Amino acid sequence: MESLGQQVNSSSLGPINKADEALIKAFVPILDGLILVTGLVGQTLVIIVLTGRRRKKNQPPHGTDTLLLGLSAADLLLLLCLPFHTSAITLGFWPFGSFLCKAISFLGVACSAASVFTLAALAVTRYLTVVHPTWAYRSRLHRHIKLIVALLWVPAAALAAPQFAFRTVTASSAVYCFAFLSDFSQLVYSIALFLFGFALPLGIIVLMYAKIYCFLRHARLLGIAPQLERYHSQVTHTSALLVLVFTLLWLPSYALMFSLIGGTVIGSSYKTIAILARLLASSVAAVNPVLYGFMSQKFRQDLLELGRKLWAWCKSCPIGCPDVMGRDTVQPFELDTTSESGQN
Repeated sequence: MESLGQQVNSSSLGPINKADEALIKAFVPILDGLILVTGLVGQTLVIIVLTGRRRKKNQPPHGTDTLLLGLSAADLLLLLCLPFHTSAITLGFWPFGSFLCKAISFLGVACSAASVFTLAALAVTRYLTVVHPTWAYRSRLHRHIKLIVALLWVPAAALAAPQFAFRTVTASSAVYCFAFLSDFSQLVYSIALFLFGFALPLGIIVLMYAKIYCFLRHARLLGIAPQLERYHSQVTHTSALLVLVFTLLWLPSYALMFSLIGGTVIGSSYKTIAILARLLASSVAAVNPVLYGFMSQKFRQDLLELGRKLWAWCKSCPIGCPDVMGRDTVQPFELDTTSESGQN
């Protein structure tokens, strides 16, 4: 995953057409800037809306809201890595030193792994809430969600630990934050990363949503599904779409990673495709808030309410601010009134 973002700066990838290189250096900062701004605004709105629910209701947030907050936190941290990659691609070398080479690589892998783990936990939580609501209530599942969100970062950090331990900068004609293991070790690590950080969690997610679908289908045949679908189907569809988009946007990076190890993609073609795959993976953090807005009716309502409050606040700002109102909006009326009273 993150190794792709680092390796696209290496001269060992072979020559690249100067026109293509100029095009990449011109468009990558623009696209990365768009992803960064969109992601920061979207994730900030998600955090404001979800935390606002807790303040409004004066109670702990729902388990799903807590998981979505954890997902937003991982996405925000992932966005913090983006300017470093943008600078390295634009400059053609890694200018930030050995420590940041290790730290940014570690953070990128840990955040992407934490994201998919959170999505898996979201699917399991939704399954328990829909299919086994009595058990979920008796076990007070919602009270343990915060601990679960924190614990998800343990395996994520473990998967990312080799990035911090072994990644190094290399110097030839320039300095690069480059590959950190031998070919065989890189293959083993890539397989472990793919299995434990992507395939296994997604397998759990698919299984959970398949069980929810079968349960709702069976309930529909018994005539008791409408009430369940009213409260749960929308959230389930939103979560499923989040997983689908995450998979489609991250899968090219994994495919390219194994293609690089196998030697089937080399030279300038790899560098161009790797940048495109990195852009797709980075856009996950900008796409997720859009999915919340379009798929969740409750989120749209909360967002509209937030917008009304901000609009009311903006409209009330000029009241009591004479410099903003200006004399032309007040004094003519007072002068006319005075002149009329004098004539009377």
